[in-house]
Amino acid sequence: MSIFITFEGGEGCGKSTQTRILYRRLHKLAVPVFLTHEPGETALGKKITQTLKWSKNVAISPLAELLLFNVSRAELVTEVLKPELAKGTVVICDRYTDSTIAYQSYGRGLDLEMVKTVNRISTQGLLPHLTVLLDVPPETGFERKQGEKPDRFETLDLSFHRRVRQGYLALAKAESERWLVIDGLQSKETVAGLIWQNVSKLLNDKR
Repeated sequence: MSIFITFEGGEGCGKSTQTRILYRRLHKLAVPVFLTHEPGETALGKKITQTLKWSKNVAISPLAELLLFNVSRAELVTEVLKPELAKGTVVICDRYTDSTIAYQSYGRGLDLEMVKTVNRISTQGLLPHLTVLLDVPPETGFERKQGEKPDRFETLDLSFHRRVRQGYLALAKAESERWLVIDGLQSKETVAGLIWQNVSKLLNDKR
């Protein structure tokens, strides 16, 4: 019953919380499940994450960002995602290719088709069965993260993060059969319930 589910959204949208809730629910039902994230799950990914998100006084161009994220992704697909899916596991991934399109194309301004092409190469064509978008205004997301140390992307101005949000919504509209768009301002329990409605249907369809 291999199913690939990705979670997307801007800063402070609640992705990490909801991926853990879904993971625990599936695990409790004895469904084989694996939770991972981008970038950083592999040894190479962790080193790239340090550079992309936490390096100080290091200039990284938008094109370099795109390539570094996809180097990490290529390793994740090869080392983690494909082997787990081959075992019949439900794989939950916090961020995937849509993050790169939203951040590096809509946010940074890189050519959309170029970003999609690089993504396709790194993923070897592996696409999610379901992508959950937790839609939250950037202002609210940053309010939720007050007191946390910001990474390189979280220090960018609100106009950048508004473009990222617009990018996500455009992607979801263009491929609505894959996306589940949820108002992330709702309670944690309500959001989790909406996600479960869709995941349980996906599980039943795969049986």
